[in-house]
Amino acid sequence: MLYNEALKPVDKALKIDKLENRMTPRMENETAFRGQNQSSFYWTEFIMRDRLGYSISSETIRKVTYSVSKKLYEGYTENACKAVENITNIPFTHSKPGVVYIMIDGAAINTRKRFKNDSTWCENKLVMVFNSNDLKLRADGIGKDILRKEYVSYIGNVEQFKKYVLECAVRNGYGEYEKTVIVSDGASWIRTMCEELFPDAVQILDCFHLIENINKYAKFLYGEEPKNYKPWADKIIDLAMNGKIKELLDILEQYKDAKDRPEGTPNIYKYVFDNRKKIDYVGYKKSGFYIGSGPVESANKTVLQKRCKGPGMTWNKDNAQFMLTLRSKVESKIWGPYNKIA
Repeated sequence: MLYNEALKPVDKALKIDKLENRMTPRMENETAFRGQNQSSFYWTEFIMRDRLGYSISSETIRKVTYSVSKKLYEGYTENACKAVENITNIPFTHSKPGVVYIMIDGAAINTRKRFKNDSTWCENKLVMVFNSNDLKLRADGIGKDILRKEYVSYIGNVEQFKKYVLECAVRNGYGEYEKTVIVSDGASWIRTMCEELFPDAVQILDCFHLIENINKYAKFLYGEEPKNYKPWADKIIDLAMNGKIKELLDILEQYKDAKDRPEGTPNIYKYVFDNRKKIDYVGYKKSGFYIGSGPVESANKTVLQKRCKGPGMTWNKDNAQFMLTLRSKVESKIWGPYNKIA
């Protein structure tokens, strides 16, 4: 054991002897940062010992990571509840030029809890918020890089998730920017939630999900051979992408009662009808809006899969939530090893 000049233990000299983990707040945050940044706590132990010279057991790393991330989650939950309480005080000035983008998606995470459907998988809901002033045109003159964005993850029901969505949106300019655009895969829970929270927003159905579902339905009708299903699929896609919604629905109406669809194949008429006000891609392109939810789908891989969906991984639901909160804030670049946790 190391001693200072007064022959007192170092932890007492540093005034950490009575702290939960006998670490300074800075060291706790460093440990938590490494804990969320590696594929496992065991690998974190190796990295910290071999690369940084800190001898900390994987169990202590686990404990510290969850302790720090739990406090972070509790802080953001408190802020989210306040946002809902103050929803009538949102300053709808719409004075800033540009667009606030809200993209929402869900992805499964494997837990140790068995649910009513006898599955251990549950959905992590993820929102991504950024604005048009944080976009940079790529060298090809076509694609855009998002220079700054914020993520929030939540494992649970929509009623709770919407609090985090609202707080994140307001903090990133909702009500201040001229326009708000929401892009999603067309899931009914997303559509309903956003109609409630952001009634003034433009909701856009991700064009790639629409194309994918049209192709799935075409295969159901005509089989897997491209030469058989592609002509019908291409015609339907062309109508959708060129704003011919009435003609599109007239054609699809004959399929609205189709039976024996394979699992994963949508009722294409209902899908398009429910989203008919969200597929004006001609108008969206003229306005310069995103029409694809690719950024938030990529975020699911970055925030969730990178740390929480390794081979054989199962999670305590609470610990998964704490970890994903920490992952979200790190990937949003608003939390680092030396930042305050709230």
